[in-house]
Amino acid sequence: MAGPGLKLMVGLSLFALLTACGEKKPVEKDRPRVFVQEVKPTDYAAAVTLTGDVQARVQTELSFRVGGKIIQRMVDVGDRVSAKQVLARLDPKDLQTNVDSAQAQVVAEQARVKQTAAAFVRQQKLLPKDYTSQSEYDSAQAALRSSQSALSAAQAQLANARDQLSYTALIADAPGVITARQAEVGQVVQATVPIFSLARDGERDAVFNVYESLLAEPPSDRSIVVSLLDNPKIKTTGTVREVTPAVSAQTGTVQVKVSLDGLPEGMQLGSVVSATAKPVGKTAVELPWAALTKNLSDPAVWLVDAEGKAQLHTVTVGRYLTGKVIVSAGLTGGEKVVTAGGQLLHPGVRVEVVENTDQTPTTGAQP
Repeated sequence: MAGPGLKLMVGLSLFALLTACGEKKPVEKDRPRVFVQEVKPTDYAAAVTLTGDVQARVQTELSFRVGGKIIQRMVDVGDRVSAKQVLARLDPKDLQTNVDSAQAQVVAEQARVKQTAAAFVRQQKLLPKDYTSQSEYDSAQAALRSSQSALSAAQAQLANARDQLSYTALIADAPGVITARQAEVGQVVQATVPIFSLARDGERDAVFNVYESLLAEPPSDRSIVVSLLDNPKIKTTGTVREVTPAVSAQTGTVQVKVSLDGLPEGMQLGSVVSATAKPVGKTAVELPWAALTKNLSDPAVWLVDAEGKAQLHTVTVGRYLTGKVIVSAGLTGGEKVVTAGGQLLHPGVRVEVVENTDQTPTTGAQP
């Protein structure tokens, strides 16, 4: 059985051991290791490739000026026509009847004029000899003038009837290419209803449908390179000459017309073309995909503050690209954004910034 001296020695040893343990510093928890990128805003403008087609500067809708039944069609879509060429005809029977009737009326009025003229001549000869009265002379003169007016009206009606008959032939008013046909032989059409669409020869435009947001600011350079979609080596230059002021209710786009300087070999009317436009640049920040996280439902990034602590910061993403994102708001410049290792963080945690980006950030003590 141990004596009092032994117990005293054991107690002193335990006290010394506990005192030594109390003086030892606590082991600091390992910090997450992260890679960071300093924010440097730049002017960013996303290039947009648009697809359109080559159209004529002037396109005319051709229609008959009178109604009737189409009995003949001479051209079809894609045909080249010349000025004054007949494209289609209407049945002329009814209008020919009107011409014949007007012609007969003119003949009748001519006979009446001849008769009244002879009567007036007789009155002129008889009046000086007092063989007729002044009233009979005046009546003969009035009858002659009336018949002459009636003859003029009949002749005008005949000319109008002949014009109406000539309108049964649909004639091209300029050379060009037929791009559309809206009627067929045997169809009864009304006056002014489009029958053909004619793309006139002359200047050509490349026409694109563009979303209005891309035109929020006018481009600084209105020149543009237009290339054939099937063969990008075939290209030409052009200038933006017109942007429609209204947005299409069907497509939600505006139409942009680019005046082409010339059509190279292989590019023709109706060819599908493409053009790359670069809008006015806006200040933005480019970050890799790995830097992006979420703050509840909003996009966010991890920032490392001056004390080496991680802070979650909400941002606005302007555009998502392959392997990177464009941050349009939320970062001003100079901030340190965590680009790798963000999955290990929580607000306020101290981090260790890794300089060598060839390594993957990890946690844990280093050997």
